[in-house]
Amino acid sequence: MKKTFLLTFSICLLAIGFASAQVIPSFSFGAKAGLNFSAFPANGKYDNSSQAGYLGGVWARFGALGFNFQPELYATAKNLTIKDDAGNENKAKFTSLDVPLLIGTKIGAFGLGGRFYGGPVFSFTVNRDQSYSNAAAEVAKLNYKDANYGVQLGAGLDIKDFSVDLRYEGGLNKISYGPGYSHTRVSIFSLSLAYKIFSL
Repeated sequence: MKKTFLLTFSICLLAIGFASAQVIPSFSFGAKAGLNFSAFPANGKYDNSSQAGYLGGVWARFGALGFNFQPELYATAKNLTIKDDAGNENKAKFTSLDVPLLIGTKIGAFGLGGRFYGGPVFSFTVNRDQSYSNAAAEVAKLNYKDANYGVQLGAGLDIKDFSVDLRYEGGLNKISYGPGYSHTRVSIFSLSLAYKIFSL
């Protein structure tokens, strides 16, 4: 039920964004970079610990009627260490291209303001790196898919041309730990700094 609600909420936000983008009185474009902390919750056989990863890319923002539509494209690395109940260890790193499609609103004036937003994110894996401590540790493999999707919710603070954003991402599709074992969904918190390169 939670998955259905989040997906429906994302589709509604995206539809509103496209409707608002038909009349565009403002446009801005910029770059962003930051850190993320990924978690792949598991129970029973597997335990994992998240580590800091990176993100970096570009964003655009179209504003109209008090709302804005913000598509983004950035590379992100998700790092974690997975252990099974036998003590076998897998140090995993997944690199992907992420495409959030966010709808939000902004408050403030004179170059200072706050933003609140949410929407779907589509993630396309470009590299998988899983380093096993020994041959038996391959049982701790995380079967990370080529394409994943989820929902992002966040808030940002704008100071002139700079922005700081805190964001949560919840995965909607399942990812499995090894054959026949429990499934998980990615959970990510990210903190990023953005710079507005130009605006119209």
